[in-house]
Amino acid sequence: MFKYYLQLGLRSLRRNPVLTALMVLAIGFGVASSMTTYTVFRAMSGDPIPWKSDKLFFPQIDAWGPNPRNGTEPADAMTYIDAVSLTRDHRAHLQSALYPIAPTVHSDDPTQKSRTAPGQAVDSEFFPMLDVPFLYGGGWTAADDEQHARVAVISKSLNQRLFEGTNSVGQSIQLDSHSYRVSGVLDDWHPQPKFYDLATTDAFGTADQVFLPFTTATDAQLATRSGFLCIKLPGPGWAATLNSSCVWIGYMVELDTPSQVSTYRTYLEGYAREQQASGRFGWVPNNRLRDFSAWLDFEHVVPPQTKISFVVALCLLLVCMVNTVGLLLAKFLRRSGEIGVRRALGASRLAIAVQFGVEAGTIGMAGGVLGLMLTWLGVQVMHGSLPRQFAALAHIDLLLLWQTLLLAVVATVLAGLYPIWRAMYVRPALRLKED
Repeated sequence: MFKYYLQLGLRSLRRNPVLTALMVLAIGFGVASSMTTYTVFRAMSGDPIPWKSDKLFFPQIDAWGPNPRNGTEPADAMTYIDAVSLTRDHRAHLQSALYPIAPTVHSDDPTQKSRTAPGQAVDSEFFPMLDVPFLYGGGWTAADDEQHARVAVISKSLNQRLFEGTNSVGQSIQLDSHSYRVSGVLDDWHPQPKFYDLATTDAFGTADQVFLPFTTATDAQLATRSGFLCIKLPGPGWAATLNSSCVWIGYMVELDTPSQVSTYRTYLEGYAREQQASGRFGWVPNNRLRDFSAWLDFEHVVPPQTKISFVVALCLLLVCMVNTVGLLLAKFLRRSGEIGVRRALGASRLAIAVQFGVEAGTIGMAGGVLGLMLTWLGVQVMHGSLPRQFAALAHIDLLLLWQTLLLAVVATVLAGLYPIWRAMYVRPALRLKED
């Protein structure tokens, strides 16, 4: 029966090529506008670690008090003093302080130039907390953290450049003026957005190539490569920086149960009150413990312009659907005589609804195919107009293909509900008399 209705629908569409083309164009342009902006929106607002994001939290401790810079919100980064204190107390299941670094990598190959490598100074628990995949070896140990060991985890690309892709675990690399032992080589890993370091770097920046122990990096006086904010500038020297109220260190914890979350909130409150009692904080404790989604919202990972563009595109799709409603209504009601004959011969209202529903779905499929082509064109235009880090997020994959076709079909069927309803209730006797 479906095949029969499909044949009827195709025959009807061929009889009215201009009306059919208008409907296909309306659906195609509406779908394309929505899906083009959706390609960027979904990447920027997506969850790069969905199997664990509900257990990841980002604590904030107000080390500045009320100020014009942040208002009532604490800074998104921490001071060195607070980060070290939280690490020492270790009240989370897993935790890590971190800050971005950019050491210079020196190669033993004289044909290769020395160049800086973006990276992170982290604690050993960073890797199991984020389920970081390894190609060779693994992360360092908690003992390495305590002993300020000169060990490193490097990316797959850096391993390819320095060691031609072979297993380099146990080999040495030269970073700045120090030698580090490679403990592990990452597999392909570049989460988008780079959720673990939103406090200090760009959410869609380049992939990190070097990871060093937090304690080792601060011993080597490796400065942060971004996100160093101060209410009052520290005195000269590295020690003054570490003991200042400047915020430049990110922090994240894994809390597996609601009770752990509640306990950790209580711990943060108690810690801030201890700092207040000691005279370090002269204000009421003002802490936050944001979960993964709240953290992305707080850091404005999705720019307002992207959200507005997506909403505008959805509004355009709605306008196109309204136009399609009018076109389908005109098309179906022009066939009142045909409907009357079929009803007189015994066709049920459900059969009429299915027939015209299949026809609307066929129009939607055609509009979806056109929408795919226009979406591809829109993505190419985005690649030339958006900043590089955002343009790289816009791509067409198999999931987007199915989503585009499904949206087109569903949108057209929804637009056809009212015209189908009108067609179902055509009165056969009246139409047959008129004919």
